Amino acid sequence: MSNTKSAKDSSQPRHLKGTFFTAKGVCTPLACRHTRRQRAARLRECVPRPALPYNVRMPRSRRSHEKPSKVKRRSPPADKQPPTVHERAPAPGGIYSRELRDLLSGIGTPKPAPFKPDQFQLEALAALELEDVLVTAPTGSGKTWIAREEIRRLLEAGKRAWYTTPLKALTNSKYAEFSEEFGADRVGILTGDRKENSDAPLIVGTTEIFRNQLFDALRGGEEVRVDLVVFDEAHYLADEDRGHVWEEAIILTPSRIRMLLLSATIGNAVEFASWIQELRGVRCGVVTRPGARPVPLRAAFLMPDKRLVPLLTREAKLNAEIAQLIEQEQKDGRRGPGSRGRRRRW
Repeated sequence: MSNTKSAKDSSQPRHLKGTFFTAKGVCTPLACRHTRRQRAARLRECVPRPALPYNVRMPRSRRSHEKPSKVKRRSPPADKQPPTVHERAPAPGGIYSRELRDLLSGIGTPKPAPFKPDQFQLEALAALELEDVLVTAPTGSGKTWIAREEIRRLLEAGKRAWYTTPLKALTNSKYAEFSEEFGADRVGILTGDRKENSDAPLIVGTTEIFRNQLFDALRGGEEVRVDLVVFDEAHYLADEDRGHVWEEAIILTPSRIRMLLLSATIGNAVEFASWIQELRGVRCGVVTRPGARPVPLRAAFLMPDKRLVPLLTREAKLNAEIAQLIEQEQKDGRRGPGSRGRRRRW
């Protein structure tokens, strides 16, 4: 009996081993080791299929053999597509468009007119003939014109000048300006990155380079070949990190060298000039331009949807839209980086 069973088992296909056959030819698994889908597949394999004509095919399951067709939606033309939030153009009307027109009104290239120096500029030029001068005037009022005219007078007399700035970008800008004004062969530049035409009668450089030249001349027992030094942005003397550079440069500059200091934000100009006079032993005059700045500042804010809105209203209050953006940013910050709140818009 055991031999018959083992022979029957060996003659069965591999996927039908371990099953009993009923009278109808349907197999039943011995154990529930397989899932329902696997048992159903095995049962279907044991059921005999009816014979079909040669020109008839069995239907195939769409779920297992075919992919559902995707419905293609026609996109509207590019000129008719609705703009996104960040591409939406500003509305032609409204209170902010009127305020923006008022903000931008008058901006442009002024009409050409003959130049006429202000009284404080003429006063500063006259004072430089006799003493050091500290000029305090708002930005855009023409402080650089004073330095340029004095440098022009010295170059025509065969003398030399130094123009110092606190920033490399400003140094490069003044170098290009003076090169165009006096000629590239008469202007040199000295910074931590550039060194060109260092023997020129006019040198434009950072205050640190001029201070270093003073130290080198002091160690070597030589004199600095300069007749005028201009300290642009002289209020950097009050800077916590770099102010000592201006202080050392003023202290080490010989009294024979005329000194011109330019600034727009020195509140105690008289006290500052008195300190320089006591330190150098040369009188230092103060020239101030009264009144507001000739070129007013206009502040605007670029919104995430590319609209330019005034920063302040006519009542000098913060724009309501900008205040709303700041409030939303603060809410997103309180939620933390792992929250699912609104994402940052800028």
